[in-house]
Amino acid sequence: MSSMRRREFITLLGGAAAAWPLAAGAQQGDRVRRIGMLLGIAENDLEAQSRIAAFRKGLRDLGWVEGRNVQIDYRFAAGDANRIKAYVAELVTLAPDVFLANSTPVVAALRQATTSIPIVFAVVNDPVGQGFISSLAHPGGNITGFTFIEFTMVGKWLEMLKAVSPGMVRAALMFNPNTSPYYDVYLRSFEAIPRSIAVEVTATPVRNTAEIEEALPKLGRQPGGGLIVPPDVFTIVHRETIMRSAKEHRLPVIWSYRQFVAEGALISLAIADEVIE
Repeated sequence: MSSMRRREFITLLGGAAAAWPLAAGAQQGDRVRRIGMLLGIAENDLEAQSRIAAFRKGLRDLGWVEGRNVQIDYRFAAGDANRIKAYVAELVTLAPDVFLANSTPVVAALRQATTSIPIVFAVVNDPVGQGFISSLAHPGGNITGFTFIEFTMVGKWLEMLKAVSPGMVRAALMFNPNTSPYYDVYLRSFEAIPRSIAVEVTATPVRNTAEIEEALPKLGRQPGGGLIVPPDVFTIVHRETIMRSAKEHRLPVIWSYRQFVAEGALISLAIADEVIE
């Protein structure tokens, strides 16, 4: 996400952390506020560290300093559904003033666990379609946040991939249907691509590394193949496997995070992001 959008998100979360508890009763005074942070990716992931560093800086800019007036309980699920469930139960017991939730599985688990503690999500796609909020303008309930993809622009992935690989005639959209249940919205978005691009897009669901290792060689057996990897906690956690196999089978790949290019990916495009009011 851009630095501007990071700041907007931090402002949203900082405002929530400050305002929601105080609205419950100003008599609480200057007690230390508590934030429960649950990320779907691994703690040692460079993407996780980058997000945490930006988050801490944003809070400091707003006057929230760890160890002084705010405590943050960090948990990292590394794409593990059982770990998410356990961490959600653990964090709810700690009764934080607000949750910071990253990824669809995390928000889904928190939504089931509490309707009273405010939940601010980051990098969650199609929050309306998934039932997390009522609408972008009026989310309702105890959930609000920051969405990452404007689906009407998904075709830009295909256009960019075609530009760097003109011989591409077929592209696979790789996702885990368990962690990206909104994948059908991606597929519908490709239907609006101009016919002049002449690339067939097919769904390639993968649920584990074995399925990744099986799918990419199959795609690479015929010339003219390409791969689109949308933002998904599963593909983020397993990106090294995807990059290695794609390189081995000479498949051009487009991702959603520019940091992945520094790690060896071909190209990336973060399409759009929006703060939900």
